[in-house]
Amino acid sequence: MRLTGVARESGWSGLSVSTTLTNPSTRPGLRLPGRVTLTAGRDDVPVRRIRLGLVATAEPEDPDAPRRLVQYHRVPIAGRFVVPAGRRRAVDFALPLPWETPVTVFGAVPLMSLRTGLRTEVSVDLDREVGAMVPVLVHPLPVQQHILAALDTLGFVMRQAGLVQGRLPGVEQALPLHQRLGYWVAPLYAGPITELELIFVANSAGLEVLLWMDRRLSLTGISHQSISRFRIWHAGGERRDWVATVDGWLRVAINRHAAAVAHSDWSARISESAHVSRPPDEPVAPGYGLGGTAGGPGIGGGGGGGDGA
Repeated sequence: MRLTGVARESGWSGLSVSTTLTNPSTRPGLRLPGRVTLTAGRDDVPVRRIRLGLVATAEPEDPDAPRRLVQYHRVPIAGRFVVPAGRRRAVDFALPLPWETPVTVFGAVPLMSLRTGLRTEVSVDLDREVGAMVPVLVHPLPVQQHILAALDTLGFVMRQAGLVQGRLPGVEQALPLHQRLGYWVAPLYAGPITELELIFVANSAGLEVLLWMDRRLSLTGISHQSISRFRIWHAGGERRDWVATVDGWLRVAINRHAAAVAHSDWSARISESAHVSRPPDEPVAPGYGLGGTAGGPGIGGGGGGGDGA
């Protein structure tokens, strides 16, 4: 499948721009191939540069501010040249996608309202640019795919998917935004938590997985929140029991969350595994960077300490 974005012809330069993606379906860490085609009108058009950018709608750090379009990755692909009058000039590219590129498709289905687009910026003079936009379909990395599928198997139901501007405390990030996937809690884990937010931060070696529990409820003052962090590598994922692994992460994270208000009757510890055919894996092997932080107090006077993310 090929997708093409076309910019309207500029009345002052007579230049039109179209961007074609050979295949708009991709994954983080891969290269996105395509071509930018420039067509001049009656006059020669001097081009200063061409840049490609990935854009998406994200929520700002200020919760009261409206969502807005954010360009979170930009790469130059061409410098100065001239498009002769009545002629075309094509520029081929293979755009490297950041490992942290937000996922927009899971199981061949768009993730709710999440969208990512490729914007082409053609600078013709100091003040004016001609742009074209084309959608990009970002599928999960294999490890992300396994984790999302495991949550589905364990009974978690996705309720929200969005992007948030800003950086996570204590987490090394390359992009100025991060993706949050919100879930209603599965019946087996209900009680200690009501909601789960999943955050992926990937790099070339592996994936950091953040499990953020009851963030929204903590904002109302009727509960507390906690974040637990787990590191997993890309290598060897096909040999791992992912349901057991994710269940192990959840039990560790929920027990930490519940310990903050252990005397409340809704914060019982999770002692049984959802994966009954075998004991769950250790949540993280030694040296993989297990950590977590607990949020502010809630019902029952839960403390705000943590164990160091």
